Amino acid sequence: MKHVILVRYGEISLKGLNRNYFIDLLVKNIRNTLKRFESVKVQKIQGRIIVDLSEEDLEGALEAVTKVFGIVSVSPAIVVESDIDVIEKATLEQAKATDFKTFRITAKRGDKRFPIQSPELGRRLGAVVLRNIPDIKVDMHTPDMNLWVEVREETYIYHKFIQCNGGLPVGCSGKTALLLSGGIDSPVAGYMMAKRGVELIGVYFHSFPFTSDRAKDKVIDLAKIVSGYCGKVTLYVVPFTEIQTKIVEVCPERQTTIIIRRYMMRIAQEIARRNGAMSLTTGESLGQVASQTQEGLGATNAVVDLPVFRPLIGMDKQEIVAIAERIGTFETSILPYEDCCTVFTPKHPNTKPKMPKILEAESHLDVDALVEEAVSGTEVIYPGKKKNQ
Repeated sequence: MKHVILVRYGEISLKGLNRNYFIDLLVKNIRNTLKRFESVKVQKIQGRIIVDLSEEDLEGALEAVTKVFGIVSVSPAIVVESDIDVIEKATLEQAKATDFKTFRITAKRGDKRFPIQSPELGRRLGAVVLRNIPDIKVDMHTPDMNLWVEVREETYIYHKFIQCNGGLPVGCSGKTALLLSGGIDSPVAGYMMAKRGVELIGVYFHSFPFTSDRAKDKVIDLAKIVSGYCGKVTLYVVPFTEIQTKIVEVCPERQTTIIIRRYMMRIAQEIARRNGAMSLTTGESLGQVASQTQEGLGATNAVVDLPVFRPLIGMDKQEIVAIAERIGTFETSILPYEDCCTVFTPKHPNTKPKMPKILEAESHLDVDALVEEAVSGTEVIYPGKKKNQ
């Protein structure tokens, strides 16, 4: 008897002639996620992916694989020979190891060479359980335990269904540069883009000494958490102090928020292009702060020509917080270290910026030189690795 994790994929199964591309990518992502477990072997069978592993690695591997995008649900299962006597014995053992008062057997004969059809197999296995375990009864509608028996080349027996995140395998939808601030919103935006199969790189703007190294460490920690769902997230830390101070010195105070944001977008786009990313992603939500009005978003969009994805644009804050709590980023995001978006905040920021005024204010700055200097001074960090470059 061996232990496996039975992996089910949903949306991928609806793909056409390129379905195998998505399945193969999902298998690759699962292998990468579980590579620290030496016993793990990942293989495809019809309509499923099987993770073969030792019983000792089961709990840790199960926790890790449930985070992989593209997976709808998983079940820890045992695998036995497709022989009726072996199946009966294993089914009874699994039933005895579970606490229940009502049960059902759901049998599926995937291998048509097996001589017993699904309905008869279910009745036969149910009878074995009823005869050998006292004080239980069958409930076909709402049982305490639904024991599944899938007969394929080998037979898989399980009773747990663990719901996962669904989505598409990371890497099938290209790469995006995520503007990662250290707040609640941007890690959630990255999570949602990764769920649609997009690989992430992170761009963080560091205004030392106005933002501390603790703020930088917080962003690195957030990138680590998000990478648990989407694989590695390379983080680009941009030195932003000089740009921010020059903007505050020479630009009208009410315009500084939008102008700072425009510089962030320019720099993020350049980093994206140099690293093969085809878009930018932000955690902006319409009307949440002064720069996130339609006029403000239009002004920041105007300086880039890559697509800008804003997966949170129509969400309320409590909806975003709920996702942050579920994915494990919330407690890190609320650590009290300022980021560059909260320093130099004007008392009365312009919520409806006019482009002629913005361009006039920016004319006092050497845009290209400042952007190139910031990009050239960018530090590259690989969260989760001991050595940074």
